[in-house]
Amino acid sequence: MSLRIVLADDHARMRGRVRAALEASGCDVVGEGASAEDAVRLAVEHRPDVALLDIHMPGNGIQAARGITKAAPEVVVVMLTQSAEDDDLFDSLRAGASGYLLKGTDPATLADTLRGVLDGEAAMPPRLVARIMDEFRAPAKRRFARRSVAAAKLSAREWEVMQLLGEGLTTDEVSKRLFLSATTVRVHVSSVLKKLRVKDREAAFRLLREE
Repeated sequence: MSLRIVLADDHARMRGRVRAALEASGCDVVGEGASAEDAVRLAVEHRPDVALLDIHMPGNGIQAARGITKAAPEVVVVMLTQSAEDDDLFDSLRAGASGYLLKGTDPATLADTLRGVLDGEAAMPPRLVARIMDEFRAPAKRRFARRSVAAAKLSAREWEVMQLLGEGLTTDEVSKRLFLSATTVRVHVSSVLKKLRVKDREAAFRLLREE
């Protein structure tokens, strides 16, 4: 099956490698961009099968995913990124991405992976699947125990940030709700992880939900 693809990444060399691999596998790259704005515009203009997006490009790929999902909902969004951070993974999925691939993925397998996504298959490295399973198993909207030992270690602002993230809001949504920058939200999350001595925010959520 020949796929029509829009590719957005601010690294021209990376775009070139990905485009070459896709075209070698019979795909048609109908548009290339270097920013979130480019990605949304090209997706709306060309209505490809797949929009393949970097996260850390001007305007942010997660915002592009959200914009494409809203403006061209028939386009399947897949992230192709270097980031294995929980924030980026979960925020991408909440923004409408159907797949999350790391840039270490073998380029020769990329086209088949994207075809699989269109057929309803998961597109995610195995080491990230466990994080999704942890999130699924956790009581998503159960409120944290404010009097827990873990909660006592946090500042009031850190508590607010983690509570909203635990309720399913994205980093950008929390920043807007609390009138903070997304960077500040991430700083608060990093501080919480350090205080609770855990590696990721899902582990922090589990501690904060303990009575």
